[in-house]
Amino acid sequence: MDRMFHSFLQAPAFSMPMPFADIQNGLVVPTTDMKEGDKEITITTELPGMGEEDVEVTIKSGSVTVKSEKTEEKKDEKDNYYLTERRYGQFQRAFRVLENIDEAKITAAFDKGILTISMPKSKDSTHSERRIKIGA
Repeated sequence: MDRMFHSFLQAPAFSMPMPFADIQNGLVVPTTDMKEGDKEITITTELPGMGEEDVEVTIKSGSVTVKSEKTEEKKDEKDNYYLTERRYGQFQRAFRVLENIDEAKITAAFDKGILTISMPKSKDSTHSERRIKIGA
């Protein structure tokens, strides 16, 4: 019986449109593409409605982590009513960095809701921890 209700409520007719690709275990998962070229690996993540200041990219222990939080509040006051709407969303996603990546040269850029992380390949690499500035 539980499976029947679960599958019924998961039908597309009951799903709400989301600006992100998927919701897994209650967490929002943005659309992400990873592409490997001869000289670098590029990660592209779609973050519609978010600004550069809402996104944090870090690297630690051979893993690049992208996380974001967005809070939005809208107030509307008229003569006969008062309306307040609040939205809150967050996500975190980590990507394992291969051994042949030069962590010191990883960069991130944010343009029109698209975060692009470039990870140049190198023969000599070391894993350390640092925050990657977006747009630098």
